[in-house]
Amino acid sequence: MTNYNPAAAFRESVDGAGVELAYAGLGTFLKGDARNIDDVTDVDAAVLGVPYDGAVSNRPGTRYGPTAIRRASGWWAYLSDYKGGLTNMQTGKQVNFDDLTVADCGDVPVFPMDGETTAESITAHVATVASQTFPVMLGGDHYCTFPAVRGFAEGRNYDDVGFVQIDAHTDTTSESPVFGTDFHGSSTALIADSEYVDYGNVSQVGIRGYESPEFFEFAEETGLDLYTMRDVEDQGITSVVADAVASAAEGTDAVYVSFDIDGVDPSVAPGTGTPVPGGLTAHQALKTMEVLGATDAVSAVDMMEVAPRYDTDEGTQKLAAYLLVTLLERQFAE
Repeated sequence: MTNYNPAAAFRESVDGAGVELAYAGLGTFLKGDARNIDDVTDVDAAVLGVPYDGAVSNRPGTRYGPTAIRRASGWWAYLSDYKGGLTNMQTGKQVNFDDLTVADCGDVPVFPMDGETTAESITAHVATVASQTFPVMLGGDHYCTFPAVRGFAEGRNYDDVGFVQIDAHTDTTSESPVFGTDFHGSSTALIADSEYVDYGNVSQVGIRGYESPEFFEFAEETGLDLYTMRDVEDQGITSVVADAVASAAEGTDAVYVSFDIDGVDPSVAPGTGTPVPGGLTAHQALKTMEVLGATDAVSAVDMMEVAPRYDTDEGTQKLAAYLLVTLLERQFAE
């Protein structure tokens, strides 16, 4: 049989045929290569999705977050492919996404009625990626961050990990009479009780709403580095995030960053399960990722609690993708 390939001839002869539109293609993050999880040693970052929302306390729907974030990220890949090198008008920096190599390893196996097995799956898959490159996890509810931090530490063979959490909530409820000990409101408590992290290296930014009556005393006693939205307003987001990541990094092997999209004000990012008014602006959120992305200690990131069904304009997943792109370009593409 002859080698009949008119498709290749068309692509070679027509200008623009090699440009993949933002909404076309296979839907990998930043249109990166789809890879097996054990084949990412040659890339800057590898993405894992966790389509799980079995540990939420309010509105479900974060199981659809990974797919939505991936699709939204195609815009930045398209721009880079279409325009070549880019100028980031937010930072003033020249960015070449050809210098940022990202692979997408698909979604980890989840078990909707079995949180324990799901957690084991997340730990194993994040550990596999972390042993090779920079892991990026797309959630999923925030409980999933606990096994991810564990997997990150195990994959890197780290003894001490710092944790920076961008969030409306502290997630420090060690036990709930309704939800037990393993739900999205307990993730930071579980992380701080693990062998790899303690509260002295946990920094939280954007906290608001309501916590337990003696929460400030709890933060002082445990050494939790706490920045409420009032602190952000008083001190400025750049100063707050710089202090937060420095505190998390002190005496640790590396820092894991977890961004709960409900840290952003719901007027900007309504697509989440537990929205709280008075949060970060889009500008403050992007600045947060700029600062974190420029910090050498940051070695893993996740984006959690995106529930796209509550945002008919799709702005939440677009912002979530932009936040991850901002951190990654500061790390690898400037």
